[in-house]
Amino acid sequence: MGESPVKTTTSVISETSLPLKRVSKGKVRDIYEVDGRLLLIATDRISAFDYVLPDPIPSKGACLTQLSKFWFDYTKDIVPNQVISTEVSSYPASLQPYAKELQYRSMLVKKTKVVPIECIVRGYLSGSAWSSYQQDGTVCGIALPKGMQESDAFDEPLFTPSTKAATGHDLNISMEEMKKLVGSAISTQIEDYSLKIYTTAVKYAKTRGIIIADTKFEFGLFGDQLIWIDEALTPDSSRFWPADKYTPGRPQPSFDKQPVRDYLLSTGWDRNSPPPHLPADIIAGTTKRYQEAYEKITGKKFTFT
Repeated sequence: MGESPVKTTTSVISETSLPLKRVSKGKVRDIYEVDGRLLLIATDRISAFDYVLPDPIPSKGACLTQLSKFWFDYTKDIVPNQVISTEVSSYPASLQPYAKELQYRSMLVKKTKVVPIECIVRGYLSGSAWSSYQQDGTVCGIALPKGMQESDAFDEPLFTPSTKAATGHDLNISMEEMKKLVGSAISTQIEDYSLKIYTTAVKYAKTRGIIIADTKFEFGLFGDQLIWIDEALTPDSSRFWPADKYTPGRPQPSFDKQPVRDYLLSTGWDRNSPPPHLPADIIAGTTKRYQEAYEKITGKKFTFT
């Protein structure tokens, strides 16, 4: 059962199979239950347009985990989070045989009751928000001033929740709809936490030459306590822009997977069939961008391979 715990190829992990109860397999993360806690493993899978692509991105899982570790630690005094440990040596004895595979890309976390809301905070008019604004001058039902350009900053960050869809696209909802789904008190606390995390992270990131255009959070209930779960301000969940190249009125260069999306669109793929393979230069470039995001934000060299 434990003979081949994780399939690896030159430090690339796209699938996991630990001798534990697997709670879920997401687009990127595999989640297992261990001694009443959860083990989150960030694989090197990459998704786009709601599909997991056939080619993994080397070291991506380690990058996501190490960036999440940085942000969870940086914000732990303002918002409680899920992390128990990211040091494999402190994991239960049952996991020690798999230490090499778990190193750098896993977190032992509290088991929570997940609040079924994607908590999106937007600081700039970009992506789907820009598309919506072009149609009717609103973003998720929020009316915005006329004459805004793509990538313009909002006067204040917008909290724009959506439902968490098991498959397909999430659906934007209003704050009132959110309150009906999860309750008024939790909704208010989630909005407060989301804005606190975002504004704290934005202030720090600017000192590192990074603009966080938007990001999304997830929360769960640990007993009666609302805590921040899943991932934290990574290139998978956020738009990171280099501040020195920021120019409103156009799309911005970014440290995320946008070039992967652009490549897929250039192939003529219909987004309703299995996605095509990624060429080597797109894979290598994406690995480089993820690692550069880590290095710029933390000020440390990426050595987690």
